[in-house]
Amino acid sequence: MFGIGGGELIFIIFIALMLFGTDKIPEFARTFGKFMANLKSTTNEIKYEIQKSAQTEGITDSMKELTETFTKEVDQAKESVSPAGFIDLGNDSPLDAVNPVKEVEEAIENMTGPIKRKR
Repeated sequence: MFGIGGGELIFIIFIALMLFGTDKIPEFARTFGKFMANLKSTTNEIKYEIQKSAQTEGITDSMKELTETFTKEVDQAKESVSPAGFIDLGNDSPLDAVNPVKEVEEAIENMTGPIKRKR
């Protein structure tokens, strides 16, 4: 709660009791509770008004249409992408492609020789 620990909260309550006394604390708590309830109802009313005006302006419908159109375009793009960029291994296992990769790696190691980066 607001980044305040248990000990700090007890200290704040103790100081409030020392300053205002036991008769004023319940009154402050009631006032604070009423304020928070009023704030919550006000924010709910504002949210309702924003949603209502968005519906009357048709913003929510146009947003739904936009997202549906975007989803359709993405699906079409996924379908149109062909696996042409992939190596056709036929019936071979993908693990068989490791050997050529290791050969290329060894060739690069032989070309660089003693010129290696230190980490």
